Amino acid sequence: MRRLWLLFSAVMLFSFLVLGWIGTRIYQEMPPLFDKVVTTDGNTLIDSGDVSAGQNVWQSLGGMEVGSIWGHGSYVAPDWTADWLHREAIFILDRWADADYGSTFEELDNEKQAQLQARLTALLRTNTFDTETGIVTVDPIRVDAFESNLAHYSDVFSNGNADYAIPAGAVSESSRLRNLSAFFFWTSWAASTNRPDESVSYTNNWPHEPLVGNRPTGDNIVWTGVSIIVLLAGIAGMAWWYASKRNEEEEPLPPESDPLALWEATPSQRATVKYFWVVAALILVQMLLGVITAHYGVEGDGFYGFPLSEWLPYSVTRTWHVQMGLFWIATAWLAAGLFIGPLVSDHEPKGQRLGVNVLFAALLIVVVGSLTGEWLSIQNKMTDTVSFYFGHQGYEYVDLGRDWQIALMVGLLLWLFLMIRVLLPAMRKTGQQRQLVILLAVATGAIALFYGAGLTWGRHTHLSMVEYWRWWVVHLWVEGFFEVFATTVIAFTFMRLNLIRPRIAAAAALLSATIFLSGGIIGTCHHLYFSGTPTVALVWGSVFSALEVVPLVLVGFDATEDLRRSRSSQWVQRYKWPIYFFVSVAFWNMIGAGLFGFMINPPIALYYMQGLNTTPLHGHAALFGVYGMLGIGLMLMCLRVLVPGREWKDGLLRFSFWTLNGGLMAMCLLSLLPVGLLQTKASVEQGYWYARSAEFMQTDLMQTLKWMRVPGDTVFFLGAVALVVFVAGLKTGHSFRRAE
Repeated sequence: MRRLWLLFSAVMLFSFLVLGWIGTRIYQEMPPLFDKVVTTDGNTLIDSGDVSAGQNVWQSLGGMEVGSIWGHGSYVAPDWTADWLHREAIFILDRWADADYGSTFEELDNEKQAQLQARLTALLRTNTFDTETGIVTVDPIRVDAFESNLAHYSDVFSNGNADYAIPAGAVSESSRLRNLSAFFFWTSWAASTNRPDESVSYTNNWPHEPLVGNRPTGDNIVWTGVSIIVLLAGIAGMAWWYASKRNEEEEPLPPESDPLALWEATPSQRATVKYFWVVAALILVQMLLGVITAHYGVEGDGFYGFPLSEWLPYSVTRTWHVQMGLFWIATAWLAAGLFIGPLVSDHEPKGQRLGVNVLFAALLIVVVGSLTGEWLSIQNKMTDTVSFYFGHQGYEYVDLGRDWQIALMVGLLLWLFLMIRVLLPAMRKTGQQRQLVILLAVATGAIALFYGAGLTWGRHTHLSMVEYWRWWVVHLWVEGFFEVFATTVIAFTFMRLNLIRPRIAAAAALLSATIFLSGGIIGTCHHLYFSGTPTVALVWGSVFSALEVVPLVLVGFDATEDLRRSRSSQWVQRYKWPIYFFVSVAFWNMIGAGLFGFMINPPIALYYMQGLNTTPLHGHAALFGVYGMLGIGLMLMCLRVLVPGREWKDGLLRFSFWTLNGGLMAMCLLSLLPVGLLQTKASVEQGYWYARSAEFMQTDLMQTLKWMRVPGDTVFFLGAVALVVFVAGLKTGHSFRRAE
């Protein structure tokens, strides 16, 4: 174990040193946030502070929940960076074509078009930023292009656009609309302007836009090849290692009876049950919001003819859908930790029940308060400043206002305090179990502390740095340390049931954490290829994100072992459905995180696919398939141990398990995957803007494929309803078998 701990520590130290160094490089080389934009004849186009003010307008109206910036955000409205860039390019080309040839650009022959494109490429890609004055100088024609785009976006956000699922009045004040357009201009300027003394833009030539010479870089292609080689080498090495370690030590024979059959729940464990009622309620509401959000993709201003968008526009339903998903998954995991604590130490500290109840009240306040603030912000009931603190920050997965973030951080620190105080007696004991308890304590500390990365930016922080820190929360916090925590909890559960020896459980959990984090920490950078970051983020991110997939290749072995354990003895059958949900986690880890994740992660793939429906394909399969199923499994395991002596009626659970998994698979294969692949084809052939445009997404074929979500969504929703009814039945007694 000592060697495993040294390896774990070395991986953590090396990985965070590299990730921190990459952060400093991003800070040094991110696109300059210019002070002003002036024309060559001395007129001011964008004044000091307009871009930052526009960023705040964008945040308060929903930010990444209304279209996307640099490919990050939602999928119904366009990517504003790509859309602005294409509209500006077409405006200038048409103006030149009319002046030189008396025609539109599209009507010209290929030779004349090529001449004007070369002229446009030189105009847009030349970097005129003055580092001393902070001023960008542009040709006067770009003023006319800006005013044309401003008129278009003023119409979209003030009058609404059903194709984009944007209601009327989203932004109506002329000053805010101009500032919002200035922010869009800046993101487009960074995407099309070459870095000093280089031939690639600040966003590594993203998005694909042939009109201005935005095409994949050499690094993009080369490091894709390297990442695939690293993946194959990692898989080979992992398979070799696994084969050498198999059957080194046989697992113990299961005991004749359930070791927890006589367990009596402690007061704090009984207090956690209300967390699981809230989890069940949030699951149901989240699914309803998901149905509405998906429907807005085909009817952007209503729900089957009902004008629902007047009260719940797409930006609200998507925000709530994402936030509630995170809330119920995190609540299930936090409650599982509080429940498992007394099982770990066979001890409950004085006042633990009070602490559990206080934390519950605090979490309810954060959930209700943050969701209310997000609605008020999007409905223009708050100023842009107030919105940042109490409304909508605009950044996907961390949408909640800053004050609600701080409150959630305080809640997590309280949870850490409650966990450590209940684990301390077990940490002080000698024996093989102690190593597993220490790892659980480390994961608990990481969960509570690493959410603090979401507090590192302010209202006017540069978008590149916000993205760097935001992915610390989304990738490191959710996908990293929560996974270590869950792995440890599952290992302890099997150990407590005497289905695995303590030494093997501790070694397996520690090794799994080490392997996962060896790729996962630095692999955070695969989200940052095109977010105004230097090439170094692409290099390290591509290689180490490939390593993230390596351990997922062999999760089938763990799933098989879990299934075998569930059938090893008659009494183990009472834990069948929690174990089955753990098995589904392994399946979706392989499919959602592994297959669908690696499909979009290599640089050349992500260059064309970022922000298309291939992203929610990976997101739904990985977030719900892995973390959602795991949250459900942990909840069911805790509820099973709570009343170990009574048998469950498992009909509803059986139905829920298969419909949740089957519905999720149908959602992915019948709709998200084909839509995403067709968008990718359009992105490669015509440009990224077209793959996200209403012209493409509103075609009959794309509309039909979007409607194909209905069968999978319906089956999935029925599975969620069955789960909620079963959990409610545990309270009423209807989910228990009658005693013989």
